[in-house]
Amino acid sequence: MEVLTEDECRAVLANARIGHLACTRESQPYIVPTHLDLDGDYLYGFATLGQKIEWMRLNPRVCFQAEDVVAQGQWSSVVVFGDYEELPDSPEYHDSRQIAERLFQLRPMWWDPAMLPLESRQPRAPIVFRIRIGRLTGRRAQDSP
Repeated sequence: MEVLTEDECRAVLANARIGHLACTRESQPYIVPTHLDLDGDYLYGFATLGQKIEWMRLNPRVCFQAEDVVAQGQWSSVVVFGDYEELPDSPEYHDSRQIAERLFQLRPMWWDPAMLPLESRQPRAPIVFRIRIGRLTGRRAQDSP
């Protein structure tokens, strides 16, 4: 097992298709699969109002984990410790929202599944957010030849 450098951690995050976002409320952890896009010291995401957003609003301290698995004994994993911040559609967040929208458009179907209505509910308003990276760690395993 090897420790990843910061640059290697960022490379895993930049290439991750999906990861797991963890938040807590009243000592109860909650973790969900999601995709976040890396730009500088932030991970940008898109969601609609639900448990994840409600909990992050109450406690902005979050973790995000992503991995690159090649085979059972050949993988890299990164954990980000950071702070949640919403990016409302207002002048003060214009530049940050532009970064987020540019990143989202690099992925096909970037609005899906967050915008799909759940069961019989109506479509929900989009919430753009970012996670400010406070600290990140990473590990790599490689099968020995």
